[in-house]
Amino acid sequence: MVRVRFAPSPTGFLHIGGARTALYNYFYAKHCDGKFILRIEDTDIERSTKESEQMVLDSLLWLGITWDEGPDVGGPYGPYRQTERTEIYKEHARKLIESDLAYEVYASAEEIKELHEKLMSEGKLPHYTKEMLDEYATEERKIDFKEKGLKPAIFFKMPKREFSFNDKVKGEIVFKEGSIGDFAILRSNGFPTYNFAVVIDDMLMKITDVVRGDDHVSNTLKQIAIYEAFDAEVPNFAHASTILGPDGKKLSKRHGATSIEDFRRKGFLPEAFDNFLALLGWSHPDGKDIITINEMIEKFTLERMNSSPAIFDETKARWINGHFIREDSIDRITDLSIPYIVDAGLMTYTQAESNLKWVKKAVDSIRKKISTLAEVPEKLKVYFDEVEPLLMDCSNEETKKVAVSFKNIAEMMENMDAWNPKEIIGLFKKVLKENKPDRKLFYSCLRNVLTDQEEGPELVDVIFLLGRTKVMNRIEKAVGKL
Repeated sequence: MVRVRFAPSPTGFLHIGGARTALYNYFYAKHCDGKFILRIEDTDIERSTKESEQMVLDSLLWLGITWDEGPDVGGPYGPYRQTERTEIYKEHARKLIESDLAYEVYASAEEIKELHEKLMSEGKLPHYTKEMLDEYATEERKIDFKEKGLKPAIFFKMPKREFSFNDKVKGEIVFKEGSIGDFAILRSNGFPTYNFAVVIDDMLMKITDVVRGDDHVSNTLKQIAIYEAFDAEVPNFAHASTILGPDGKKLSKRHGATSIEDFRRKGFLPEAFDNFLALLGWSHPDGKDIITINEMIEKFTLERMNSSPAIFDETKARWINGHFIREDSIDRITDLSIPYIVDAGLMTYTQAESNLKWVKKAVDSIRKKISTLAEVPEKLKVYFDEVEPLLMDCSNEETKKVAVSFKNIAEMMENMDAWNPKEIIGLFKKVLKENKPDRKLFYSCLRNVLTDQEEGPELVDVIFLLGRTKVMNRIEKAVGKL
């Protein structure tokens, strides 16, 4: 059975790269009827917080990603937080020492740094060996550590040979002999280094496929070496392409919004953002740009992931989002829009609830013109702003025909039995047929009189939603005593 994992560090919001990685793992697990595991890598004690962990979980859930095993739901291979697995790491480090595949290091961080600088100054690669580091393991140093309650770090003995693996995205990757030296797997504070913890966790959690960003390619050398040290099966690796900003540089905060929470606040729909994220390094077999979650799961394979960098284009994200807004049910789009309407001060929640039918019609009238829900209030202002139309200039015949038509409309509106779009359209057809004004001039003047704008929602929607009283008052002010 395919078992994949997403392993975020809870040090802040979930960002674009991490969200894409989570989606790819989720899609692949669902496509293969496998398991998706959530593991929290919280060994960065100074920066990791419970608040950040919850923000990450909330963002994943907003994207529609659920997990089969994890810190909140449990599972057969827990615990699923690395800080709760420290004894497991220590136990496996001891096994490597017993097998002469790792060793204790009594050098301090400062001494390691000095050794690094010394090797560099001599024109050598900063590759450590047991012989170099054993120089610090004097009897005096060991006694001093014991008296002070200090623990030595543990380094892994890197085999002196070539390593290679077949990446599902990038093809065969080869690490030549001597690419790296020995490296730390357990710090003196008892916490594991990233490359050690991730292997022990993936090994014990029976992870079959590791799908992650290509910034981890270099880590794979250390990880394969550790797998082999435990005589464990190495999982399949698939490294997703780098995400670049519009300027061709690696996506970062300088490009603006980069966290899922940012885009959630901007009014993106989760299924639309899933669609956009999926296309940042994966393509549909038929080249489609608009894809449902179920179809992405059905069509997702590691082989269709792209090795070339992906460009994060928010314009395309908005285009996709606009499509989903137009195609979704008006009930859902209205429910999602109400918080934005309230935050903008156009209505209260109570007013929106009491006038829900009107709000739905208003949102429906403008949703063809928006790409995010955050744009709803600005587009709806046409129904809330007070307009004081200027008296129409009737000095030429065409304008006078338009003004007379307006006057007839206002008079007839007063006696309308029903107020609905069908009756309003019927009224307009009758007046236009009788007065024969220039239609383009008629409609442009009417929009300007009613909204003080040159474009906006369909006029019949504007008239219906403004209401009979407002429409009549504005027309009467515009035509005066004609």
